[in-house]
Amino acid sequence: MQEHFSCPLLILNSFFDPMFRARYVLLALTLLLCTGNHLLAQGLMIRNYNVKDGLANATVYTAVQDKDGFIWFSTPTGVSKFDGKRFRNYSKKDGLTDNDVIKLAPDSRGRIWFFTLNGMPSYYGDYTIHSAENDSSLLFNSHGHYMQYAFEDKSRNIWFLNTDNRIIQYDTKKTTYDKLGPNGADIFYFLRNDEIFKPLHNYFQLSTLKDANNGDQKIFPLSPYPLDDETFVARIRGNPVIIVKNTVYSYTLKDAICFFNGRDWGITDEITNVCLENDNLWIGTQRALFLIKDFFKGSRSIIKLLDNHYITSLLKDRDGNIWITTFGDGVYNIPYKNFYFNYLDNTNGLYSHSIFSIYRDRKTGMLLIGQNAGVLNTMDANRKMRQYTLDTSSGRNSVLSMLPYRNDDILLAADNGLYTFNTATQRVSLLESLNNLKDVDISPSGKVRIAAKDQIALLDGYSIYWQEPLITSIACTDSDTTYFLGTNSGLYYGTDGSREVYPAYLEDDRLKQSIKDLKWIKGFLWVGTSDQGIYVVRNNHVVKHISTADNLASDICQQLYYDGIGRLYVATNKGVSVIDVGAQAITRNISSNDGLMSDDTRGVYYQQGMLYIATSNGLCYFNDHNIPVDTVPPTVYLSAIRYGDTTYLPANNFVHLYKRKTSFEVEFGAIAFDLPDLVEYQYNFSSDTASGWTTTMSNIIPFPDLQPGSYKLLLRARKYKSDWSQPVSLSVSILPQWYQQWWARGILILMGMLCILAILRYIVRRIKQAEKRKTEYNRRIAELEAKALTNQMNPHFIFNSLNSVQHLILEKEEKQALNFLADFATLMRQMLNNSRKSYISLEEEIAFLTRYLELEKIRFAHSFTYHFDIEPELKDYTVYIPPMIIQPIVENAIKHGLAPKSSAGHLEIKLEMVDDLLYCSVDDDGIGWEHSNSIKTGRLVKHESTALSVIRERLQIIKSFNGSVGKLEIIDKFKSGFGNKEGTLVEILIPIVKML
Repeated sequence: MQEHFSCPLLILNSFFDPMFRARYVLLALTLLLCTGNHLLAQGLMIRNYNVKDGLANATVYTAVQDKDGFIWFSTPTGVSKFDGKRFRNYSKKDGLTDNDVIKLAPDSRGRIWFFTLNGMPSYYGDYTIHSAENDSSLLFNSHGHYMQYAFEDKSRNIWFLNTDNRIIQYDTKKTTYDKLGPNGADIFYFLRNDEIFKPLHNYFQLSTLKDANNGDQKIFPLSPYPLDDETFVARIRGNPVIIVKNTVYSYTLKDAICFFNGRDWGITDEITNVCLENDNLWIGTQRALFLIKDFFKGSRSIIKLLDNHYITSLLKDRDGNIWITTFGDGVYNIPYKNFYFNYLDNTNGLYSHSIFSIYRDRKTGMLLIGQNAGVLNTMDANRKMRQYTLDTSSGRNSVLSMLPYRNDDILLAADNGLYTFNTATQRVSLLESLNNLKDVDISPSGKVRIAAKDQIALLDGYSIYWQEPLITSIACTDSDTTYFLGTNSGLYYGTDGSREVYPAYLEDDRLKQSIKDLKWIKGFLWVGTSDQGIYVVRNNHVVKHISTADNLASDICQQLYYDGIGRLYVATNKGVSVIDVGAQAITRNISSNDGLMSDDTRGVYYQQGMLYIATSNGLCYFNDHNIPVDTVPPTVYLSAIRYGDTTYLPANNFVHLYKRKTSFEVEFGAIAFDLPDLVEYQYNFSSDTASGWTTTMSNIIPFPDLQPGSYKLLLRARKYKSDWSQPVSLSVSILPQWYQQWWARGILILMGMLCILAILRYIVRRIKQAEKRKTEYNRRIAELEAKALTNQMNPHFIFNSLNSVQHLILEKEEKQALNFLADFATLMRQMLNNSRKSYISLEEEIAFLTRYLELEKIRFAHSFTYHFDIEPELKDYTVYIPPMIIQPIVENAIKHGLAPKSSAGHLEIKLEMVDDLLYCSVDDDGIGWEHSNSIKTGRLVKHESTALSVIRERLQIIKSFNGSVGKLEIIDKFKSGFGNKEGTLVEILIPIVKML
């Protein structure tokens, strides 16, 4: 809704942080005396809140404060709950019985009762709106009448009076009609029984004071007591206040005394509401708001505020702030500390809001205010304002500084000249015409030194013309003949004797700065710079540097002012800093957060406890020792708890099952109606990795993917210049899911391990089976190869044996041939049996070799003898060896060693154990290996090499599947050092299988 402001109201743009969104209005307060005289008074800084700030509606019926400190507003479209920064709005969708809430009432239990036109009771408590829909104790038939007033008895039951003068009782269990009194009940029934019923409203607006049931009560249209009577004032504060048209009464069972009559104060409109605030009285009407400061001290001055505004209610909160609700213009708030300040600008007497200099005459009490456009404003001791215009023919001619001069004259330094103002005659006179005057100072003896853009002048004396750099300020010293000059490129000094100016920065490079102002104080030169803060100089050397690092409000200094009693005031673009000159240290800072109209300060003046500060937004003056400092910490509250997509009502404990990858958030706030944007928060979250307190300006703390466990969140806050509040505690328990329990995790780990073991076992088994199949396959192949090689030996032996039989037949030895064939057949059968086996016993091998040797002896006509030398140890075991591995060696020894020998030969076969191998040597005394090879034909050599190579190959195959290493070695005894012995020794190590 668009706001309407009368002439005294002006929105001050660019005042305070725009993030605050509350608009500030300077009210021109017209002081209306009983005689009808109109004088101008100081302004008040007032905040305005409206729909765009979050208020539910621009029409606000009433305002109350709950037990926690929130301010509640009732409107035609719901209610608004305000913490100083944020509005939380409630309507029917949030549980209200009707959106049109005409009145509110807070009770001692912390509940806020809503009065709606449908007459259905409802209240806010425990973060929820309670109505008949969710609370059976509120079930009630209103019969079309709505509640007017509410009271609370000593048992804290709530009693309502509706428009039908029926009484409704609520005892937390049910809501019922109740008929009290012999002749029915009305509002006076409750007022008469004030010992039982405590009203939940600040005042009662009635049409009459006549109580039919209290004929002895006296009514006083005029108060018999003065307003500064402490007993009478205590009575007013301790009893119900009743408004009848435009009069206000203090009500007791004995009498009703009028203590305010609007017509006596020039108020003809009907009074809608009142507020008793300390010694002040606030009166709201349908057309304006009135403030009578010090009403209860007998003051007769009335101030009219918010002209053409319908005032619907007034509230003084616990901090002393005043809340004003209006019909159609939102809510106005006057911060408590603004009552300690006086404000002047173009809305209440000044030419403009831009101020450059201030001075107050001690003799007359007149306040002089220097402004732009050559305007001098004055306000006398009676607060009467006047304006004087200096010469503006050559430019803007702003009044830059004011200094006491002679008698009643005040020296005025303006852009285009030097003037005097006489406080007695109140006349302005031109003293010296100058172009671009920058600064002026007066020496202890009264010498007036002037610094202009292009010259330095001593009034009624000499001038020094100046080119570069730009002069900004001048300061006289105690010697009366020397002075310092500030420029935009450094510090200079000059003397009357030489009439020359010299650079002072040559002795200290830090003085080569852009200088804004200079002030000589007790042998020290204080230098205010454009961007480096303050330098304290003695003998052209810097002895102290004060900057923002030392708590200076800003390094941009705009003016220096010394109050003569040890304090230097530094006006900056971010407020005023006060420096103890003796200690050369900052004692405090004053800014818009403390109540100034703007942080852009141009000048300061101090006199008799009153501090005057000129800003770009007006003049602010106040008692220097009575600046209110709100050191009470704000109240911290929880607003909401969110876990995942669900929002929960705030509570001291939060318990929930764990949700994977879900954010946990806590939304909170602080109740601070003054400077809410300067509130900062700290939190500590146990089990968090961060140690100590974490500072934040946000009112939401997120904790992403909070793991199961117990946590404790501590929240605290502080506002401007206050301490930290007591922490608000929230216990958080994130319960693990069943699969996150220790036993479930143990089972899962055990099952996992079992699964892994099963898989590993399966893999190992598969690998072993594969290896076994591979080994079996290789073994089978090796056996088949061995058998194949053995079978290769069989035809060779058969061929030789048949040759022998043929030889016997040719020699006509049929009987011997038959015997030979019989033995040969037995040998063949034995050889065929052995060829099917991978291993045969050593006894079977010896028997086979014996039969073979016997046949060979027959074939070679008993030309050799043989002998087996068997180690006795072999008889203790059953030793198995591969078949047909010794026979070829024996055959070679007979055929190629003994057969060619001209005499009888001998063959010895030796068997013994050597390291789990069977050592077998075949020793003959034949012609020898070398001699035998020399007489062999090519075919025989090939045959022998084939036999030996087959034996070696069989030994290698046995190694591949048995792992045992065999050996074959042929030794020519004559060549190998056996003396003169002839013959061949063949040694073979055969892998065996040994069994008991």
